[in-house]
Amino acid sequence: MTTLLRRHGLAAGSLALAAALTLTACGSSDSSSKSGSADPSADSGTHTVKTAMGDVEVPDAPKRVVVLDTAELDSAITLGVEPVGATHADTDSGFLPYLPKDKVAGIKDVGEMMTPNLEAIAALKPDLILTSKIRHGAKYAELKKIAPTVMTETTGYPWKENFQLHADALGKKAEAGKVVADYEAHTKKVTDALGGKEKAAATEVNVVRFVEGADIRIYGKQNYISTILADVGLGRPAVTDKAKDGFSHDVSPEKIDLADADVVFHSTYGDPKKAKQTQTLEGALWKGMSAVKNDKVFAVEDELWIQGIGYTAASKILDELQADLTK
Repeated sequence: MTTLLRRHGLAAGSLALAAALTLTACGSSDSSSKSGSADPSADSGTHTVKTAMGDVEVPDAPKRVVVLDTAELDSAITLGVEPVGATHADTDSGFLPYLPKDKVAGIKDVGEMMTPNLEAIAALKPDLILTSKIRHGAKYAELKKIAPTVMTETTGYPWKENFQLHADALGKKAEAGKVVADYEAHTKKVTDALGGKEKAAATEVNVVRFVEGADIRIYGKQNYISTILADVGLGRPAVTDKAKDGFSHDVSPEKIDLADADVVFHSTYGDPKKAKQTQTLEGALWKGMSAVKNDKVFAVEDELWIQGIGYTAASKILDELQADLTK
């Protein structure tokens, strides 16, 4: 995941958590939930899911799902599952705003992404928890005491494989097939709108992210947004090959001209001034780039293009790509 995250200590006390876990084990009542009954025995079947933490037995049709990252939330919503609980991204917007408001309205906020409130999670009596090892591997022992916990290894670049694991855990493999087919048809539609594969490949695109507290990122080829660009068949400039671990090539404002391309998309995480966006966009190097001179620079929403990580986000990104690249 590309999001800059602020890490804080877990505030929940162990005694309170133990009490919450005891309450969960006793099966005490919970008022209401969009995800269905609180009684997992209502669907008695189970199946085994292969996860980053080993095999995990999960309900065939989980009714009370808690998700602890943005990718898992996107997957659940995409597959027609409305979680009873979710963490929020480290932004002022809480649940990412590209998600349908009616689908997230009833979700209980269980804390910031990197510091989920285990008491709040336990109080929801989930029958399934979705997250990743890179985010919450250190909390796995505690989480699995609350409910079967399915973790992918990481997030971001392998989002398509992660989605399939989420679908397996949610009992939605058939629905996942349709989602993938729709996505592939959508990418082809965008490629065709750009004039076909050859013309798309001849258009070199860069994605730049201004990040508060970090250098400016010129995205490489191994991250979420770059897989979408690749699926459309768009070209990428040589600078993307300099990306560390394929993720990003980080530069100061004094080297922002390295981000030049036929088309440049840029987003900002955090305060624009602290992220060096304001001074960079007003500088001579930025204004001297061919993409800027040719009016081929587009500001995009960070919550959608970088933080979303899923098929619902991807569909909206494809629409924006087509609109911007055919102007």
